Amino acid sequence: MRNLVVGTFIILLFSAAASQAQPNIVFIYTDDQAPFAVNAAGDSRFITPNIDRIFHEGAHLRNSFVTSPVCSPSRVGLITSRYGSEYKITDWINPGSEKQLGLPPDALTFPQLFQGAGYATGLFGKWHLGIQDQQHPTRFGYDVFAGIRTGGCPPKDPVMETLEGETKKVLGYTCDIFTDHTLDFIKQNKDRAFLASLHFRAPHAAWLPVRPEDWEPFKDLDPEIPNPDYPNLNVAKVKKQTREYLASVKSVDRNIGRVLALLESLKLEEKTIVIFTSDHGYNLGEHGVWYKGNAIRILTENPEQQWEHIPASRRPNLWDSSLRVPTAIRWPGVIKPGTVHDETFSNLDWFPTLLSMAKIQTPKDAVLRGEDFTPLLKGKKHAWDPNLYLEYSMHHGAKTHMRGIRTPEWKFMIDFANPGRMELYNLQEDPAEENNLAGSDDSQTQTLSLGFIKQITREMGKINDPVLDEILDEQTRPRRFKR
Repeated sequence: MRNLVVGTFIILLFSAAASQAQPNIVFIYTDDQAPFAVNAAGDSRFITPNIDRIFHEGAHLRNSFVTSPVCSPSRVGLITSRYGSEYKITDWINPGSEKQLGLPPDALTFPQLFQGAGYATGLFGKWHLGIQDQQHPTRFGYDVFAGIRTGGCPPKDPVMETLEGETKKVLGYTCDIFTDHTLDFIKQNKDRAFLASLHFRAPHAAWLPVRPEDWEPFKDLDPEIPNPDYPNLNVAKVKKQTREYLASVKSVDRNIGRVLALLESLKLEEKTIVIFTSDHGYNLGEHGVWYKGNAIRILTENPEQQWEHIPASRRPNLWDSSLRVPTAIRWPGVIKPGTVHDETFSNLDWFPTLLSMAKIQTPKDAVLRGEDFTPLLKGKKHAWDPNLYLEYSMHHGAKTHMRGIRTPEWKFMIDFANPGRMELYNLQEDPAEENNLAGSDDSQTQTLSLGFIKQITREMGKINDPVLDEILDEQTRPRRFKR
């Protein structure tokens, strides 16, 4: 009997030690964060001392991208390492018209594997991967959830789902409420390994109201804007929205400070990996637009409508400003503070990277489109593909089937829903993507474009993109491209 007790004790001791060896993960995910909308990422207009800490105390991934520049398909990529088109989620899910759309029950997610490895898992904030009960976050690996299943809510007094599963109005600032839940979860699980996903809905519009201390530095500010001389730019509106956006980001930063302070007070800093990133980039007046891949022109006079399925007020795009996201990882004892990585990282890479960080084995039959980035984070030499395949089918506000390729040198986009609509940018000479070369008479440029089209159709075939069946042969024949 004594040997049985001793043996049981040793097993429990070993299990506890193994659990403690697993790092905690705090995954901070914002919504609509412009690629440089962090002071440490290069934009001094932003007041982000707490987010800056993650950048300075860990690694800054300067070439971090998403493969789709809008909420739902990007979130598919994060949680499944698959393209949105593989689940027929290629635009943001509109709960009013797409009530059944969302993750299918058989989708494999990284939280499921963390949960299976003994982690406590919690999601607090925005989900946007389906509103049906079979699409609930707790069906995909989260022990607990409090937040919104839809795409948005007000920045104050949101109607949200509580931990008890009740949907009701909760009084307070939304950023603070989601953070309160995250802090409680960390406190409750401080003695075991945990995955805490804090998915802010900010700085998604509407930006105001925020707490007075978050608005105070910006309420009378005359902010600098990137291109005040852009033709017909509504400068007054850009400045007004910039002030509000700056305040919204500050509200996120203040709450991230609360999370970092709790980790410090609980002495969890050294055993916790803190990640900061966003679901996609954002335009703050660049290109004369606002928003992301489904951009809206912010002009005093819009150009004439050029494409049948795209209103004059819209500018669908796959620009870097919509795809690049500010990203930093603090991993004590592994990543040297102040590290900078310039390798091309994508949201598809989070799944295998997070599993590797936690020493959780990936199922052999798992279909993952991303790669494990941890060898690079650990300073090891590792072959890495710098190219990205991109997709965005816009269903709300316009109709597009944009597919693209991004290499370190080139960006190419073809829109299969609007024949003749193509874009080609030399990223080395034109990083702002202002000079579309797709209309060039130059034979080398046309040959390059045709090569990208072939590459895109191959990628579409690999992932069984349903749009591939809609493509007409004439769209891939050599011809003069329209600008």
